[in-house]
Amino acid sequence: LYVSVCGCCGALRPRYKRLVDNIFPEDPEDGLVKTNMEKLTFYALSAPEKLDRIGAYLSERLIRDVGRHRYGYVCIAMEALDQLLMACHCQSINLFVESFLKMVAKLLESEKPNLQILGTNSFVKFANIEEDTPSYHRSYDFFVSRFSEMCHSSHDDLEIKTKIRMSGIKGLQGVVRKTVNDELQANIWDPQHMDKIVPSLLFNLQHVEEAESRSPSPLQAPEKEKESPAELAERCLRELLGRAAFGNIKNAIKPVLIHLDNHSLWEPKVFAIRCFKIIMYSIQPQHSHLVIQQLLGHLDANSRSAATVRAGIVEVLSEAAVIAATGSVGPTVLEMFNTLLRQLRLSIDYALTGSYDGAVSLGTKIIKEHEERMFQEAVIKTVGSFASTLPTYQRSEVILFIMTTNLPQPGAYLSIPPLQVSTGFQCNNMMSALPSNFLDRLLSTALMEDAEIRLFVLEILISFIDRHGNRHKFSTISTLSDISVLKLKVDKCSRQDTVFMKKHSQQLYRHIYLSCKEETNVQKHYEALYGLLALISIELANEEVVVDLIRLVLAVQDVAQVNEENLPVYNRCALYALGAAYLNLISQLTTVPAFCQHIHEVIETRKKEAPYMLPEDVFVERPRLSQNLDGVVIELLFRQSKISEVLGGSGYNSDRLCLPYIPQLTDEDRLSKRRSIGETISLQVEVESRNSPEKEERVPAEEITYETLKKAIVDSVAVEEQERERRRQVVEKFQKAPFEEIAAHCGARASLLQSKLNQIFEITIRPPPSPSGTITAAYGQPQNHSIPVYEMKFPDLCVY
Repeated sequence: LYVSVCGCCGALRPRYKRLVDNIFPEDPEDGLVKTNMEKLTFYALSAPEKLDRIGAYLSERLIRDVGRHRYGYVCIAMEALDQLLMACHCQSINLFVESFLKMVAKLLESEKPNLQILGTNSFVKFANIEEDTPSYHRSYDFFVSRFSEMCHSSHDDLEIKTKIRMSGIKGLQGVVRKTVNDELQANIWDPQHMDKIVPSLLFNLQHVEEAESRSPSPLQAPEKEKESPAELAERCLRELLGRAAFGNIKNAIKPVLIHLDNHSLWEPKVFAIRCFKIIMYSIQPQHSHLVIQQLLGHLDANSRSAATVRAGIVEVLSEAAVIAATGSVGPTVLEMFNTLLRQLRLSIDYALTGSYDGAVSLGTKIIKEHEERMFQEAVIKTVGSFASTLPTYQRSEVILFIMTTNLPQPGAYLSIPPLQVSTGFQCNNMMSALPSNFLDRLLSTALMEDAEIRLFVLEILISFIDRHGNRHKFSTISTLSDISVLKLKVDKCSRQDTVFMKKHSQQLYRHIYLSCKEETNVQKHYEALYGLLALISIELANEEVVVDLIRLVLAVQDVAQVNEENLPVYNRCALYALGAAYLNLISQLTTVPAFCQHIHEVIETRKKEAPYMLPEDVFVERPRLSQNLDGVVIELLFRQSKISEVLGGSGYNSDRLCLPYIPQLTDEDRLSKRRSIGETISLQVEVESRNSPEKEERVPAEEITYETLKKAIVDSVAVEEQERERRRQVVEKFQKAPFEEIAAHCGARASLLQSKLNQIFEITIRPPPSPSGTITAAYGQPQNHSIPVYEMKFPDLCVY
């Protein structure tokens, strides 16, 4: 009776339930009944309105089987669900998916690793299905939390732990794929989700060293060939970041920074650098500057952290910035340098005061000076590595920006970042490398009192001019008898370089000349001046530049000889030695035998009678100097008349060579020396604006109101009426006034104009007098002032 009743009730059950029951075999070991599964699939496709009921009934059976530990039937139910999901894409799929997700969640809640893995695999299959209909109310919060928890599994069995972590990563990857491009789904980029997903991936990525440190046995080798949690986590992280839009970058990067903070991963910095390399190469190039901004903000937020932590952040920033420069850095260039220089300034303050608060007190964290120094070196390295990727015009702007940033100890620290920016600089066009506004400000800084700053300005100029790597060959000042041993790389001066020198050569010469006269110069300054002169001769010189450089060096020799500046003995000897070294170099570069012979003769004479005038005796650790440099005989000097004679015979401009070099001082040069770069730059701008014919004196801006506009209109009308009246009076005067009155008026104006012109002619035609009242020749003989042109007596043949 019982059997007949059951059979009767079974026949009355709905068809979808009977079809579902039929897919389960009596023995779960036999697996899914495929023929009955095909019938169920066909029924679901034929009657899609029944799909939600099929899902609900399958969910009911699965929950019951899980509770009874009938895991074989659980696997069969999940297999059936997977096949139905793959086959059905009707409008009723959403209700079926709800039942499916409920069953997956039930499996993930289980403590059995196999059920967790089974549920994850089914979810991943579901995530790869593109649904035809949107879902407005589906939530994945539970799955994000559960999969993230699985990523941190600490199961005792290593193999099971690895499988659970792998499943967790795959589950997160499925959630991302399912939601990232669907605006109707929950926003996976919200911080509540990113704060779970990103740290979970980083946690597995972080343990790659632990996995690689274990040497697998030969029997485990095939397992090792499979993808590891670290590799899968990296792939998932790349996919996540690759899908990030502009507005989502911040939410994706912030958890990375927090994870590195919480696990103290900035100090070894290896893992941090690896993370951000993955990030920079995964995101879209136009979003690179957003990552840089995040790092800069994090560096500012950690300004009071340990120096090792800040150094790690800067190292990561260096790597990220170089990668970003190949894409799009955007407006973050100056922001980056501003932040780095601010941090450098703070670090210097910390090192000077010994604490973060500016004063050491009870409970104050003491600063370790060597760690701060390490941080400062990291900042400088970052400045240089990032600047090396910038285009020419930006590099010039960056150097100028750094120069205008005042640091507490400019002599010790300010010179390093600009040098890092200019190191390795390569540019074919000096006009773009050293534009006028940048060169003016750079050379203005060369006139400062601080000797260290003058030195680094020279080094920057050398870095810009040296385009063939010849700088290190002139690091030592010497008078080589054969410069071929230097193996110099010399190219013909290009047209662009010629234009640059025509425009800026006199400005360069003037600052070199004034730099040579500085009393606080030391050996490094003279080495830099020698290198600058040599590189100009190699990189930018034509015949005209060579002539001017020779005149300049002979003028420097006169400075040492006349000594109107009251220079110390060492400085005078150094100037003599500098001139000997340069003329020895330029004579061999010009390859004029007579010129080379004269220079060689003077050098040989000095070796015998005055070695203190040669670099080999001056630029050494213990210079051998003369206590009396007055009355230097003519045989020890390079004579301008002789050089003009020998070079004139080889086609050089002998007339120009005969003229002594006299720098034309500007208003800026006549002013007293400045003590800060900011003061120099602002003064430079003031001089430029004052000398510019296009600029008028600025007046304070007047507030514009209705009354102001009304007054301006009325005043303009009145001015026009006054101008018309003035013109009428002038016309009337010339029509009615006597001829004698008109002639007297015009004659007075002509006389005034002629007197002004005579003053201009007097200034222009007569050469400017030397400070002593006479013009001193190269060999020390006074010359009389030249006669004005209009007072000269010319032969009759010259009169036309």
